[in-house]
Amino acid sequence: MRSLLVSTLFTVFASVKGANFAYENELLTSADIGNFSAIAFGNVSTAAPLEGCRVSPGTAEWPLEQEWSQLNSSLGGALIKAVPPAAVCYDGPARDEAACNILLFNATFNNYYINNPVNVFSEWPEGDTCHLRPASGESCIQGGFPTYVVNATTVKQIQMAVNFARNKNLRLVIKNTGHDLIGRSAGAGSLSIWTHWLKDFEFVPEYSVGEYKGMAARVGTGIESWEMFGHMSDHNMTAVVAGGYTVGAYGGWIQGGGHSALASKYGLGADQALSIQVVTADGSFVTADPTQNTDLFFALRGGGGSTFGIVTSLVVKAHPATTVLSATIAYSVGGGFNVSVPGDIEKFWTGFDLYHEFGNKVVDNQGTACMSIFTYPSHYSYVSRLTNTTFSFTTDIELPDVSEEFLDEFVRPLVDDLEAVGLNVTYDPPSPAGNWGPGAAGRGDTPGSTRFGSRLFPRENFVDPELFAATQLALRRSIEEGYTFHGIHMVPTEEVAGYPGNNAANPAFRKTTMHADLFDFTQQRGLTPMAFTQAHDKLAAAMDRWRAVSPGAGAYFNEADLEEPDWQQAFFGTNYPRLLSIKQERDPWGLFYAPVTVGSEEWTVVTEDGLPTQNGRLCRVGAEGQAKRRAGAAA
Repeated sequence: MRSLLVSTLFTVFASVKGANFAYENELLTSADIGNFSAIAFGNVSTAAPLEGCRVSPGTAEWPLEQEWSQLNSSLGGALIKAVPPAAVCYDGPARDEAACNILLFNATFNNYYINNPVNVFSEWPEGDTCHLRPASGESCIQGGFPTYVVNATTVKQIQMAVNFARNKNLRLVIKNTGHDLIGRSAGAGSLSIWTHWLKDFEFVPEYSVGEYKGMAARVGTGIESWEMFGHMSDHNMTAVVAGGYTVGAYGGWIQGGGHSALASKYGLGADQALSIQVVTADGSFVTADPTQNTDLFFALRGGGGSTFGIVTSLVVKAHPATTVLSATIAYSVGGGFNVSVPGDIEKFWTGFDLYHEFGNKVVDNQGTACMSIFTYPSHYSYVSRLTNTTFSFTTDIELPDVSEEFLDEFVRPLVDDLEAVGLNVTYDPPSPAGNWGPGAAGRGDTPGSTRFGSRLFPRENFVDPELFAATQLALRRSIEEGYTFHGIHMVPTEEVAGYPGNNAANPAFRKTTMHADLFDFTQQRGLTPMAFTQAHDKLAAAMDRWRAVSPGAGAYFNEADLEEPDWQQAFFGTNYPRLLSIKQERDPWGLFYAPVTVGSEEWTVVTEDGLPTQNGRLCRVGAEGQAKRRAGAAA
C-alpha cells in the first residue's frame, strides 16, 4: 500500500509541478494599476470595435511623455525607445563607428540581430528605411520599426503593455525572434511586446491532461529551436522544433502550424501543444487546454500568430529520443565551360520527375525530403536556373530512427535511376541531418529581403499520372522563368499528429505530400513602386500556375506571399469562419493585428508609396481616405 501511495503521489506531483514559471506568477493587480487607468483591464462584454486609425506619433492623441514615463516606471524600466539596428552606421545621435563595424564585418559570427529588440529579418516589409549599407546621402528613418518596445520578462509587464496599447488606441506588435518574413513583427508607430527572453524550461516525466498521459515539457515562448536540443539531450527525449535554427520554437512558428524534419513522424508544431498560457486582448492571463478555454486552445494551435493573444509558455509533448539521418543527392547540367544542349536539359527534368515520384516513398517511411533547384550552393532542396542552359538540383532525404545502412539502401535506387538517365550524380552518404541539431548555436543570422509564395500540394498531384505531369510542368515553367524552387515532402496527417487533435492548422497540411516555396531573389531595395508591383505580378503569375494544378489546396501561413489571393481559404481553409468568430469574441477591439491574419481584412496600412509594407498608419477599412487626406495636409 505504501509503495502504491508513493507512486501515486509522484505521478500527481509530476503532472502538476511547475504549473507556472516564476515569470508567470507575477501578475497585474488593482494595486499595480492604482490611478493609472491607462493600464486598466478591458471588458470584452462592453467593448466596441475601435474605429478610425490607430494613433501615431505626432498626432494629438499620442500619449504624452509623462504617460510613457509612467508606463516605464510601472514596467520596472522595461520600456525601450526603439532605434533601428543599422542607425549606428548613419550620421545622427545613434552613430557608433565601432558598433557599425561589428555589424558590417562580424554579424555572421555573433547573436547581435537575434538579440536586438527592434530587428526584423525581412527588410522590405518594414519599408527598408534604415539599411545597413547606406548609399551616399541616404538617411535612416524609423519607418515600419516600432516606436517603443517592452522587453517583457514577466506576465505582468505583458498585461500592462496590452492594456496600455488598447486603452490608448495604439498599434500593437508582437515580436519574438523577428523571423517573420512578411511584416508581422513590424509596424510604424507601434508599441512592440518582445517575448524573446521568456526562455524557461522544465521537463515533466509524467503529464496528464484530457486523454494524454506521458512525457511532456513546459517551455517558455522565447526558446529558440537550437536551444531546445540541449534540453532534449539532457532529458533523453525529443521535442518537435523548427530544426536547429534561431526560429522561436514556441511563438509564431507553432501558432502558424510549424513543419520540421519530423513532420511525417510526429506531426506539425501545432500538434504538440497540450496546454497554453496566454495573455488575451482584455489583459487577462488564462490557461487554454482540452478542458478550459477550448476556443483559444483550438485557435492558438495553427490559427496564426499575433492574432488571439500573447503566449508566454506551453506544455508540449515530449517524444522518445529520435535521431534523424540525411543523405544528400545533387546533380546539375551546364556550368563552367560546359553549355547544356537540349538533351541535357531534358535529362535534368527527367531526374526532377524521378525524384518527385520517389518522394511518396520517403513520406511513407515517416521521412522528409527537402529538395531545391538553386542559384547558390546550399543544403536543403533547391532547384534553380543558373543561366538559360544551366540548372542545379540538390536534396536532403531524411529518415528518423534508422541506421546509416538502411538509409543508404533506401536512397540507392533513386541514385541508380538518376544515373541511368545520364545524370552525373553527387551522393553524400547518410550522416546526422544538418537541420536537426544545435547548428551554429544561434550565431550568424542577418536580415535579408526576399519575396516568395508557397503551396501545399496534395498527394494526388504525385500519384495521378495526368495531374503529376501537369504539376511537374507548372513547377518547371516557374523555374525556367528564373525563380528558385524549394520543396519539402511531408505528411503531417491527423493520424500522425495524434491527440489532442482538433486544432486550427491549415486542413491542406493534412492532405499534403509536399510543401513548396517559390523564391524571387530580385533585389527589392531601390525599386520604384511600379517596378516593385511588376516584379510581384510576374511572381504571382508563376504561382497561379501552381494554384491551377492544385485547386482547393492551400499555402503555409508562416511562409507565404503577403498578397496571396483569397488568403483566408489558402491559409486557413474551412477553419476560417470558426477562427473569425473566436477572434471577434476574444478581441472585439481588433487590438491584435498583423498582415493576412484572421480578422485583418478589417484593417489596412496606409503607406505613402502605396506598397504593401508596414511603413504606414494602421486604419480601419473605410477610414484610410481620411488618413491619407490628413497625411497630405501635414506634408
